[in-house]
Amino acid sequence: MSEQRAVDALTASGLEFEITRHGRVGSLAEAAAARGVEPRDIIKTLVVRRAEGEYLFVLVPGDREISWPKLRSFLGVNRLSMPDKDVAQQATGYERGTITPFGSTTAWPVVADLDLSGDLERRISLGAGSHGVAATVNAEAALSRLHAQVADVTDLQAP
Repeated sequence: MSEQRAVDALTASGLEFEITRHGRVGSLAEAAAARGVEPRDIIKTLVVRRAEGEYLFVLVPGDREISWPKLRSFLGVNRLSMPDKDVAQQATGYERGTITPFGSTTAWPVVADLDLSGDLERRISLGAGSHGVAATVNAEAALSRLHAQVADVTDLQAP
């Protein structure tokens, strides 16, 4: 079960975490309310294809979106793409909408947006392997455990 794999990986990481099971939600605001965090603290884990068979996770705050020019510049590449849902599942072992770096079938590199760093008290909520299930963790501790590279790779979402 994908959720159990995520929980096992979180447990093995030594991070303190809280699992929330809230079922499907219709909006970012609904998800944030169900998880007890601000919308910006709902973290989208996006799988990005860097090259054939080579992927990475990009952690994006809920109120932001990937800036493709910034991400390409940071990675020093001319081209990146988002794999379709089947390829993303093959690369991570998780369905789209449930993806987390914790327990992925392959430990792809992690890039976290700069907005996630710097507040030692900030708690973020990531997918946990099943729809409507999330793990809330300390942001700095999670970025450290994931060996995330932190960079300015997003822009605020347009209203």
